[in-house]
Amino acid sequence: MSAVDAIILVLGGFFAGIVNAMAGGGSLLTVPLLSLAGVEGLLANGTNRVGVLIQSSTASIGFARRGVGGRTETLRILFPFMVGGAIGAVGVSQVDDQLFERAFGLLMIPLLGLTLWKPRADRETRPWPPWLSFLVFTGVGFYAGAIQAGVGIVLVLVLSRAGHDLVTANAIKVYVVVAISLFAVAVFISQDQVRWLPALVLSAGTAVGGYAGSQLAVDGGERIIKPVLVVAVLALAGRMIGFY
Repeated sequence: MSAVDAIILVLGGFFAGIVNAMAGGGSLLTVPLLSLAGVEGLLANGTNRVGVLIQSSTASIGFARRGVGGRTETLRILFPFMVGGAIGAVGVSQVDDQLFERAFGLLMIPLLGLTLWKPRADRETRPWPPWLSFLVFTGVGFYAGAIQAGVGIVLVLVLSRAGHDLVTANAIKVYVVVAISLFAVAVFISQDQVRWLPALVLSAGTAVGGYAGSQLAVDGGERIIKPVLVVAVLALAGRMIGFY
């Protein structure tokens, strides 16, 4: 890995950490950047999870320091997310590298649209019954374990629909991602799908970005980063699909 690649990964990781802590979608940047740095396919997916784990951990510290709760609520609903995450991580580790890259590139555009849309609290919406919440949480966990990109905003959506306010849902999202990432990283390590030097370089950026993003998530400020996110994701999606 060249010095230029390292700088790009640190800066990209920092920006992605902010995006992930504020809503979700940071992996739409980091997976393609890892690919550009020579870590392709499932290796990029596995390597990226180390950065996601570090970023989510620092974001959780940031939320806690700002007095945002969610830890108790997370423990009550964590099981279905972990079941789905385990199945997703094991399943995707068996996929062909080239197929994963193309599929990820195609997913980037609709996920970008979802990332840019911010849900609003609807006080008239009834929370889901427990059985439906279990099924939905398991499905989201499966996606988080397999792909990860954009799962933050999906988590906020389903958690708010399940009866949590948006501020608490954002904090719960971070704790859930930490838990799923712990298992996913273990799976990818066991499959030799983590490249540690790029992972640690990327994590240096995501760690700082995750903490900074948790502060911006409380104070507001996503208008600053959304235009940059749009340009970067569109450019990187074209590269992943193979347009250039």
